[in-house]
Amino acid sequence: MTIAFIRHGQTDWNAAGRMQGTSDIPLNDVGRGQARDAVAVLGDFRPENAEWDVIVSSPLGRARETAAIIAEGLGIELGSSYDLLVERHYGEAEGLTAADIRDRWGEGRDYPGLESLDSVVERGKAALELIAEEYRGRNVVIVCHGTIIRYTLADLAGRPLDQIVNGSVSTLEHDGSGWRVTGVNSKPLDALV
Repeated sequence: MTIAFIRHGQTDWNAAGRMQGTSDIPLNDVGRGQARDAVAVLGDFRPENAEWDVIVSSPLGRARETAAIIAEGLGIELGSSYDLLVERHYGEAEGLTAADIRDRWGEGRDYPGLESLDSVVERGKAALELIAEEYRGRNVVIVCHGTIIRYTLADLAGRPLDQIVNGSVSTLEHDGSGWRVTGVNSKPLDALV
């Protein structure tokens, strides 16, 4: 089984550097273009001697719309949405820029209502297991969010990873005993420094 994570396309809050988290901000036109571009990128990351079978997503609108655009472009099934795949909740920092956050809480990354990274990783890994069970033997594209992709893959790869780019493809394979990360940000994992 091969899974491809795709970070949803850009939103106006992404462009403005605002923390989105669980706020349901829609794609902008750039984001819709990134979703269309991801169709071609997925062709480059197609599972060996196979095709992508289904696409699933976070229930947030930006992820669901990205998934629908890609499903149409690939001619595959648009499957379920999973609450486990929502973005990290940033609490009182949602909607704020990095400068706003520094002004309110200083340089630290601890602000009221912030979901822990451990919780994000637990949700990401639980979603992978659930999707692997529900779509056993199929190759699945998952559209969700940058933080959950980055830290879930970093945990599975056993190494830190850079920020996940809007519209980029990150891949992993299940060999029957566990997950192996094979690509991040549309590049093979072993090509990343």
